Amino acid sequence: MNLTTARSPFSVSSLSNGDDRKFSLGGCSSYDTDSVASRSSGVFSGYDTLDTPPSYDFYSNTEIFGRAKKSRPSLFQLHSNPQDDPSPPPLYEESSVDKQSPDEDEPTEPPPEPARFGWAQGVMIRCMLNIWGVILYLRLPWITAQAGIGLTWIIILVSSSITGITGLSTSAIATNGKVKGGGTYFLISRSLGPELGGSIGLIFAFANAVAVAMHTVGFAETVQALMQERDVSMVDKLNDIRIIGVITVTCLLAISMAGMEWESKAQVLFFFVIMVSFASYIVGTIIPATPEKQAKGFFSYRADIFAENFVPGWRGLEGSFFGMFSIFFPSATAPSLSDDPNVAIPRGTMLAIFWTTISYLIISATIGSCVLRDASGYINDTVSSLSGECLGVGCNYGWNFTECMTNKTCPFGLSNYYQSMSLVSAFAPLISAGIFGATLSSALACLVSAPKVFQCLCKDKLYPGIGFFGKGYGKNNEPLRSYLLAYIIAICFILIAELNTIAPIISNFFLCSYALINFSCFHASITNSPGWRPTFRFYSKWLSLLGAVVSVIIMFLLTWWAALIAIGIVIFLLGYVLYKKPDVNWGSSMQASSYNMALSQCVGLNQVEDHIKNYSFLENVPFMFIFLVFSILASKISTHLKWLDKRRIKSFYHTVVADDLHVGVQMLLQSTGLGRMKPNVLVMGFKKNWRKAQPNNIENYIGIFDAFDLQYGACVLRMKEGLDISRTMQAHVDPEELMATSQPTTVFQTRQGKKTIDVYWLSDDGGLTLLLPYLLTRKKRWGRCKVRVFVGGEAQKVEDQKQELKALISRFRLGFQDVQVLPDINGKPQSEHIKRFEDLIAPYRVSSVQKDGQEADETTKDFSWMVSDEEMETFRAKSLRQIRLNEVIQDYSRDAALIIVTMPVGRRGACPSSLYMAWLEIVSRDLRPPVLLVRGNQENVLTMYCQ
Repeated sequence: MNLTTARSPFSVSSLSNGDDRKFSLGGCSSYDTDSVASRSSGVFSGYDTLDTPPSYDFYSNTEIFGRAKKSRPSLFQLHSNPQDDPSPPPLYEESSVDKQSPDEDEPTEPPPEPARFGWAQGVMIRCMLNIWGVILYLRLPWITAQAGIGLTWIIILVSSSITGITGLSTSAIATNGKVKGGGTYFLISRSLGPELGGSIGLIFAFANAVAVAMHTVGFAETVQALMQERDVSMVDKLNDIRIIGVITVTCLLAISMAGMEWESKAQVLFFFVIMVSFASYIVGTIIPATPEKQAKGFFSYRADIFAENFVPGWRGLEGSFFGMFSIFFPSATAPSLSDDPNVAIPRGTMLAIFWTTISYLIISATIGSCVLRDASGYINDTVSSLSGECLGVGCNYGWNFTECMTNKTCPFGLSNYYQSMSLVSAFAPLISAGIFGATLSSALACLVSAPKVFQCLCKDKLYPGIGFFGKGYGKNNEPLRSYLLAYIIAICFILIAELNTIAPIISNFFLCSYALINFSCFHASITNSPGWRPTFRFYSKWLSLLGAVVSVIIMFLLTWWAALIAIGIVIFLLGYVLYKKPDVNWGSSMQASSYNMALSQCVGLNQVEDHIKNYSFLENVPFMFIFLVFSILASKISTHLKWLDKRRIKSFYHTVVADDLHVGVQMLLQSTGLGRMKPNVLVMGFKKNWRKAQPNNIENYIGIFDAFDLQYGACVLRMKEGLDISRTMQAHVDPEELMATSQPTTVFQTRQGKKTIDVYWLSDDGGLTLLLPYLLTRKKRWGRCKVRVFVGGEAQKVEDQKQELKALISRFRLGFQDVQVLPDINGKPQSEHIKRFEDLIAPYRVSSVQKDGQEADETTKDFSWMVSDEEMETFRAKSLRQIRLNEVIQDYSRDAALIIVTMPVGRRGACPSSLYMAWLEIVSRDLRPPVLLVRGNQENVLTMYCQ
């Protein structure tokens, strides 16, 4: 694309002619090139410019089929003079993906869409099915008998509280950017980094694989019990469970490998069966008990049975609070899959936890009110038919179970019969169907979750030798190899064939995962990183910390040796990743914490005086600066540092000596910083006296914007009352007098209340224009202010443009809801305002002279701050845009607390400094609120992703 000079079609030298052409605001490049940028984004911009309005393409990592992905113009393209380089980089490039060669056939159809799941089917139903697993039907009545109704409720509520807190933390992490596949591993690794994320990913995938075995063994137990009732057996009890379990998990593997659509349909069927079984159970508790059921301990609702079962009745080796907790807790885990985790995980997970907790509490209370702990099952064990002493509550209803209670041989009752819910149900086969549905659905969910987590871990290549299992197949990228690995692990634990042995093993691994998830949320919050912007607000960093601490404590209270093993595995894998240092960069909270700690320590050193014992060379850590040093009074530097410290201004004080401001700032920008710790935005005050200053002072001031060439962003703050204290500080030669001078009070030191921060996001600079008001609203003084975002547009498409911009801004998670499209921003400014601009620039005009032509004399060539008639005409459209922008700001933002405007970029060596200064002047003129002109370095500072 030819970016050489493109002259305007207008020939008059005055700005105030009768042309009614409309102009849009935002770009201030020096040439009205007929660019792709303006044509492709004309809905927001009605003028030709290299500068571009906000676009989704600039922040997205994906491409839309059939359309080339656009990229934002760079600072080089905006700021450099095309005459200095005849072949600058193209304005728009294709996406970073390599282009296909002409010989290759381009696809004619879009790639197939993967299976999609919403918040109900993808998260809530899956979570509820996983929670309503084997423990609900086969162990909750037994736990109620052991711990009593009271302690069982405590176990349920503590488990649900841990799960709920983890759900809140997960929701916060999941809404902090777009989440890909990989579940818990992806959340933790992208939040905490690869060190902890990788280790917990392996543990969580392994725990889910073992959970497959736990739920499958529960299913096999039920089938074996039904076989035993009919005197059917293949080998013996344990081996029957093993055989049934292996056959079952093989069938589940086939369903999983068939694809997510089949798995999802199966889950919906299981959910329906479970709901029907619940209804059958509730109806059964109300129906009066038959003599056969009474002989087995069921008497419907009885107050004395409730009272008897309310207190604990510990039995066996597992008979303790934490023993019951370790068996129950795996039922609180809930893997989920969804195409939109940002919405699905908060809504689906929290609703699932709520409803399943209610169901657990109801079932525990109802079955504890209806069924005795011990019963013989013999129809003749009545009080009238048996002589001798009668023990237990059954005596009150004419039943004598004393013999089996004394001998501890009762086959029925809550303490002995795992199928007690079938006994209570109105139709027992429905409970068996519910058990099948709950166990199989939970096993299927874990069998899908484990390979998905492991596949994501394999693709990150954090550990050697696991990449083989990460290969995906089909349109859904199914990890078939990982499925086989999870299948083998599940079979190994199915061979144990003891549900009460498998459950505690899983508990420690899940608790370890929950601890890491909660710690991830806490750590991301405490670092106060600008990248931590979850849209889910109903979480607390301190509650997350509590959840992490409680999870670790419970790990040790359950099984201390298993807790040590789990933590040991985490530490070993952590050490491996720290040693190998994989080449990944996810912007984790650990990185943010490193920056914060380094900055805090360096700032703290400002208050430490040099000491002879601290003058040394470091043996192992190179720490060297090479400077060109000018002489300067050390006492002056010390005084300025004390002045800053006294006012609690945390900053680094760096002094350079130069002949003029421009050179000094160049030296400062190039010398400031240490490694990665270096500034990225230059903030400067507005030069209010520029019209009275010498022209070379204007040149020096505008020359500061060469910071763009160093990839700095730039901000110019203009306040009506000014903010210049340099003369005051220079006047006080005595250090004590300088220390006594007060810092000027501005709106930034006072509470703003419910005012507005108005942001005119006219050109896409990478998002700095939006990020700054967001950071400001995180401060208490500005926290109640409402941020309004204004963009240019067309009258015919206002609503469409508004929705498009709101959708883009919502993906940044900034919380800005008020977006206004201004079609009148494209109008022509008023003639009196045009005249005022002409008067402003008049002292710097050069009449009848073309500076770059043959007629220019040697004197004029040296005065680059002067504006010729040709330059006035070339920049006519740009000048009118700045005038019109000021009019719009006057109309909409008179009462704002702060106005933030995208700053124009003038081409180096092509745009006269006085004209560029006049643009800054006219945009921010006669405005009562402070005006912050902002321009990022054209690199993204906002992201819609979590990495």
